[in-house]
Amino acid sequence: MSGPVLQSTIAFGGIRFDPLVWSEPLMWVVLAAFLGSAVVSRYDMEWGRTVAVAGWVAFGAFWLVLIPHFTLTQKSLIEGVGSFAAVPLSVWAGYHLYQGRDSLFVLSRAVAVMGVIYLPFETIPALTIGGMAVPEPRRILIEVVATHTGALIDLLGYAPARVESVDGFNAAFHWILADGHSVRVHVVLACTGLGSMAIFGGLVTAIEAPIERKVRALAVSIPLIYILNIARTTFISVVSGNQYMHWQPDLVMALFGATNPYRVSFLVSDRIMSQLLAVVALVGITYLVVRELPELVVVLEDVLYLLTGEEHDLTEALDL
Repeated sequence: MSGPVLQSTIAFGGIRFDPLVWSEPLMWVVLAAFLGSAVVSRYDMEWGRTVAVAGWVAFGAFWLVLIPHFTLTQKSLIEGVGSFAAVPLSVWAGYHLYQGRDSLFVLSRAVAVMGVIYLPFETIPALTIGGMAVPEPRRILIEVVATHTGALIDLLGYAPARVESVDGFNAAFHWILADGHSVRVHVVLACTGLGSMAIFGGLVTAIEAPIERKVRALAVSIPLIYILNIARTTFISVVSGNQYMHWQPDLVMALFGATNPYRVSFLVSDRIMSQLLAVVALVGITYLVVRELPELVVVLEDVLYLLTGEEHDLTEALDL
């Protein structure tokens, strides 16, 4: 969710830098490298390895340029720490793949599929086909999520106005407080759960397993992510729109570098509570998916190895 309109340009010491201008082409480089590696490695493993290693280095650069966006613009501690940690972890993955840890080819393919799922929503514009206007995928997804969020808000007995969002879509909720102040909560692409769906879509697609079990794994994960996400967007909108979590405003504003006290409920509900709970939810969903697809263990073991430097046997630990 988003509060006021957010700018992506960072100004520091007279230097202006827009992370989003750099992140998109870098993501295309990463996608091309990982997809190219998946094809090339079928014919020449060592060339495929080289291309994948280059992709991991580019992936590290992608997260590097996004650090100021998450920390300074979005003011998200969790995403900021995550992007900061992803820089060395990406390079570390490339190093171990170069050293011969071939299981990382699976994770490389998974990242490629994640990009294939996510980037069309980020990049495909509105089209006119046969004289008929076709909205961009991003608008469709955002407005569907806003509609379902609005329906749940109505069921809870609230009635904010549905207005134009920061993207120009019909995807924001306008709340009027008792003191006459208005709060507008926007639904943006990050609020749709698409990122989490892309993660599981990439992981399930990248492994080799019977199609029936892959379908079951997606049937478990995707609807659950969507339902939990609607609950999350509803929670954030209601709490922000009614200032239910105006807790320790001076401390919260200092922590996030904010100056508007009406942002406190949003920062607490979204940037702290929802993002922490999202991590817990993803861990739980991952466990459910692994029960359907034990083949995913190799990816999880690779991730744990990159994080800890030690080998882990999750097959035994999870009793698969």
